[in-house]
Amino acid sequence: MKITIEGASEEFERKLLDLVAEHRHELTVTADTDWTVERAERYLRSLPAGARRFAEMVVVDGDGYIDADQLRQVLGKLNGPTVALSRAMPRGVREGWWPEGTRAPITAVYDPDNPSWHKNIAYQMAKENVPIFRDALTRLAIAKGAADSPRLSPGAWDHGDASSALAPAAVGSGWAAEDDVPRALDILDEAEDR
Repeated sequence: MKITIEGASEEFERKLLDLVAEHRHELTVTADTDWTVERAERYLRSLPAGARRFAEMVVVDGDGYIDADQLRQVLGKLNGPTVALSRAMPRGVREGWWPEGTRAPITAVYDPDNPSWHKNIAYQMAKENVPIFRDALTRLAIAKGAADSPRLSPGAWDHGDASSALAPAAVGSGWAAEDDVPRALDILDEAEDR
């Protein structure tokens, strides 16, 4: 028999664990160590900004695999983010966010041509976890108002859709001559006239 219980109250959990403890010799109890969107969101929330950006780049930019050099170009040294990622796992177990035995979602890829020197050449996430973490990142972006990650929010507009402040007003753009919003060109023209 396999039983999965989600959303149970603390009282129910305590009673169930007491019952399991009574019958521990008759039962085999295993914890579900798979990543869920809720666990992934909790993991990401627990990370400092640099480590969260690291994880976002692995998931979004690399679709589960990203070169270490690409991460370094954006983040600089990777020591801080990688330490934060590794510390999140035991903290999550300690806090009860996920069970012991849950595998780290992001792992280092070492240079196979130079096994004696452990330089990370990339970082990867298991393919089955990529959509889970993508959903978690989307939830975080929505919760935060998508201010920091507009590319993750549903319906986010592409910067190509925005009118340039320097471009002349286009017909049908919603910006008419009688609009009281100053445009950059108007301000520049006024400055030249002085």
